[in-house]
Amino acid sequence: MSSKQALEIAAERQLDLVKVAPQAKPPVCRIMDYGKFKFEQSKKEKEARKNQKVISIKEIRFSPTIEDHDLNFKAKNAQKFLEDGDKVKVTIRFRGREVDHAAFGEKALGRFYDIVKDNCVVEKPAKLEGRNMIMVLAPKQ
Repeated sequence: MSSKQALEIAAERQLDLVKVAPQAKPPVCRIMDYGKFKFEQSKKEKEARKNQKVISIKEIRFSPTIEDHDLNFKAKNAQKFLEDGDKVKVTIRFRGREVDHAAFGEKALGRFYDIVKDNCVVEKPAKLEGRNMIMVLAPKQ
């Protein structure tokens, strides 16, 4: 029908004429209460936002020469993060010539993982990036 007829019908029913598909030939329109439509859309979006879970990445740093007590303390914090549903990025910082002995860093990360392995899965294995060795752990489903 013509746009004039559609506008008359919409005015008669006290509704709005809304273009649904303006790119179509001819353009497709619908007679509806536009204010009510926008309100329902915003309610749906709010509900969707409420239901989604934001996963953040928590970082734990230490050096390759870390002592057992300190490592256990940091692992306990990592377990808290994993229980809350966050991912954990474990970073080992190498200073000076420590970079030449990356094996020490891998051992430290191995010890760390042995402590927390009940609660997590390795998402990204240990990799040397510049002066840092990084491993990413994700919580078990």
